[in-house]
Amino acid sequence: MVRTAPKGTYSAPAIEKTFEIIELLADRPDGALVSEMASELGRSIGELFRIVIVLERLGYLRKSARSDRYTVAYKLLDMAFRATPAQDLVRAALPEMQGLALETGQSCHFVVPNGDCGLVIAREEQPGMRGFSLKVGSSVDIIRSCSGQVILAFSSPHQSEALIAAARARHDGPFDPGDLAAHLAVIREGGFDARQSPITYGVTDISCPVFGFDGGVVGALTIPFLELIDGSQKVGLDAAREMLRRAAARISDTLGHNSEHAIPSLA
Repeated sequence: MVRTAPKGTYSAPAIEKTFEIIELLADRPDGALVSEMASELGRSIGELFRIVIVLERLGYLRKSARSDRYTVAYKLLDMAFRATPAQDLVRAALPEMQGLALETGQSCHFVVPNGDCGLVIAREEQPGMRGFSLKVGSSVDIIRSCSGQVILAFSSPHQSEALIAAARARHDGPFDPGDLAAHLAVIREGGFDARQSPITYGVTDISCPVFGFDGGVVGALTIPFLELIDGSQKVGLDAAREMLRRAAARISDTLGHNSEHAIPSLA
């Protein structure tokens, strides 16, 4: 559907179409033909063709030589990392995440708030043959996920309310503000969250907050703990949780967080 600007605002149709294309392709990992973009956006092929060609020439889109379908290129991700705090966060987090994956034998990922959802900006896969992990760029439910609720629990009341309102505006579904508030209070008290994955059998999500120099939460470090049937995982759930806490605290320290306010041991 074509978006219309409210009265009294400036309009830049070419820019609006450009971002409509990028947002559409962000949800289409297999890409789309120009005709498909036009149909889904309610625009003509002529309106979009020149914009798509220019985006391809500039390196923001790539065209498959086999299917003629366009997908978003990595240049956009590179620009996003350079233009936002994500690059500094990833630089601080990756060494600790690599050590955590080796120490626990489990994969881990780093989630930051992103509008109405959480966004995975870094991951580290466990070094063995079996594991479970989320892809960089994956979106997570800010209200219902382990990572999302950790971010909400340690955000300021104003930030938390804004995140919840944005998520509720976009996603329907059952929602009990009282239950959420009670669970967030438990997370703040314990300094972490852990629950069975709502998607994958045998996985327990464990998540701890990461703080910036100003004391505000910047994201959540999460282990989707995969419990093997034969019990051959490298460490148990409780040990992995404490290793996760220490790694999150060290990332916070690297980002300039005052260690005097660090979360106590979860053991």
